[in-house]
Amino acid sequence: MSRRSLHQSAPDAGVLRKRLERAREVAAGTGLVIAPGSDLRYLIGQGGGSFERLTALVVPAEGSPALVVPKLEAPGYADVPLAELGVDVLTWVDGDDPYALVGDRLGKPDQVAVSDFAIALHVLALRQAIPAAEQVLAGPIVRELRMRKDAAEIAELRAAGAAIDRVHARVPGFLRAGRTEAEVGADIRAAIVEEGHELADFVIVGSGPNGASPHHDVSDRVIESGDVVVVDIGGPLPSGFNSDSTRTYAVGEPRDADVRATYAVLEEAQQAAVSAVRPGATAESIDAAARSVIAAAGFGDYFIHRTGHGIGLDVHEEPYIVAGNQLVLEPGMAFSVEPGIYQAGRWGARIEDIVIVTDDGVESVNQRPHELLVV
Repeated sequence: MSRRSLHQSAPDAGVLRKRLERAREVAAGTGLVIAPGSDLRYLIGQGGGSFERLTALVVPAEGSPALVVPKLEAPGYADVPLAELGVDVLTWVDGDDPYALVGDRLGKPDQVAVSDFAIALHVLALRQAIPAAEQVLAGPIVRELRMRKDAAEIAELRAAGAAIDRVHARVPGFLRAGRTEAEVGADIRAAIVEEGHELADFVIVGSGPNGASPHHDVSDRVIESGDVVVVDIGGPLPSGFNSDSTRTYAVGEPRDADVRATYAVLEEAQQAAVSAVRPGATAESIDAAARSVIAAAGFGDYFIHRTGHGIGLDVHEEPYIVAGNQLVLEPGMAFSVEPGIYQAGRWGARIEDIVIVTDDGVESVNQRPHELLVV
């Protein structure tokens, strides 16, 4: 009956209490049921784990919030200052009805917002426990808080950016002809932890034609001289805040004659998008800034994903930098800027930085050079 450790680095109680109060304000009369995950970590400093037994933070429209947790899981929350946060603890044991506990704490709301990633087992049982309440997603409520990073969160994103920059600085020592992507990836995974991350959440080493698949992982393909190699890596710091950065390398002089000219277009597009970031700009305008440069050069069909995604306690979160998203950017919003050009069967390239909207422009937390690095 083993469970992974629940101990996690957390903000102080004052910060967490303000977040809980703000969540109730934004919910505006809607009860909240927050399942384990990044939203729970944001609100109480502990993400917990989602199992077959229900754990949930219940925030009623009126009255004290409560953490409903199995008695055997409760010790994992011992470091959370729940009393200081004004959060009651309601434990239950096998044979009890935890959904009734949730319903009792919520009262008789007209609407209940449930975590976006709550598992169906719990969502359906909650529906039976409070059938008169309309169930909606909690994401739109919580994202109003999480999208705008405070000073402490920005400091963590800077630290994460510096840590992954140190890993990219070591990549040239791992990349060489004759090694497999998997071998290079193993070295990178170790370096990610050595440079201060809790773990390596993802490692993409896409060599040659594999670089044309944006979400390639690693494979047993042997890296060859002349290959272009996309390296996209990241992971969480002990605080839970994530890094995510992509650089493109070449193992020796690229074999394809069009690589350097095409890569220059990508550099221009990434810089255009970063330069467009400022308060008052829309998310879709940043996507358009990158996409227009790539399309004008004739590579529009080879840029096959959005320009970016928000980042924080999740690697992918709001705001999304994509056509159709008219969200107006505000100071404190943090997201990736990562255009790519992918030529199926040949090679691909991507450049990715995490940027933060400032009061008068933009700050990048990644400082590694953007040019194609020949190793």
